[in-house]
Amino acid sequence: QLVESGGGLVQAGGSLRLSCAASGRTFSSYAMGWFRQAPGKEREFVAAISWNGGSTYYADSVKGRFTISRDNAKHTVYLQMNSLKPEDTAVYYCATDHTGWGQTRLPDEYDYWGQGTQVTVSS
Repeated sequence: QLVESGGGLVQAGGSLRLSCAASGRTFSSYAMGWFRQAPGKEREFVAAISWNGGSTYYADSVKGRFTISRDNAKHTVYLQMNSLKPEDTAVYYCATDHTGWGQTRLPDEYDYWGQGTQVTVSS
């Protein structure tokens, strides 16, 4: 089970940190990804991190502003979002990648999903 938290309303230029808490003993073997979906749009890749945190991947639209990290001891993955823009407004989801490497950006290749947390950035 994956549970996201940390979403909310923030002004443009502000920051938020999302968390995704996972249950189960296999968390440390999974890569983790963050996706987002805005109204009327398809779910899109935001960032991913390998099982040990050694590799990270970002969408071009968030590179340099967002940082993904993980704490395997706490079974939690984070998404630090800085310099937020109105176009970042979406429901954000975390998901597991059983391969452990986090190299895929396709939602269909992720296994389990959280319920999502809303991020709204006002202009």
